[in-house]
Amino acid sequence: MKRTLALSIPVLLLVGALASTTLAEDGTLRFRGGVGVLPVSSGQGTEAIATVVNRNIVRGVQPAGQIWLIRKFAASVSASGDIRAVGRGLILGGGNNIGRATGQSVFATLFCGAVAPFTESSSNLVGVPLTEDGDFVIRDVLAPAPPTPCESPVLLIRNAANSSWFAAGIPRVRLAPDEMAEDPMIDMPPAMP
Repeated sequence: MKRTLALSIPVLLLVGALASTTLAEDGTLRFRGGVGVLPVSSGQGTEAIATVVNRNIVRGVQPAGQIWLIRKFAASVSASGDIRAVGRGLILGGGNNIGRATGQSVFATLFCGAVAPFTESSSNLVGVPLTEDGDFVIRDVLAPAPPTPCESPVLLIRNAANSSWFAAGIPRVRLAPDEMAEDPMIDMPPAMP
């Protein structure tokens, strides 16, 4: 029994390593989880009220003017630029409409490259509408197709009205075992017209 266990552990580790390598090398970028925008990234000075602030500009894209939250996010982008992105609960995190989506439409932009100039590929700029609960599904092809490989990927969910960013996907090189067993894409609502 001990011998069988001792022999099977290295085999399992090798299979796991190969599976992880396949996920990282299949050309598909994966994002699990999201970060909502905080419009100001820092304030300068030691006073209680900062008179100079740094806007939370990501890859040259201005932040939304208010805090936004996203409850759940998953996306995949193929090497050819096919994108599937599902967001749940993209809502305002401040102001008089806190806790609500207020009729916005969103599109996705993938940035590749660690330093400017970045390669930028977007879904249809018209976007898809947020539901009242802030849910959305993007099924599209990014244009232009992203480079392969896409170094230092950043995926932003942006406001179709002014191109500011609402949320960012968290890149995943490897999926954890619980993520492989439960695909967040299964929870997708029907496509919107």
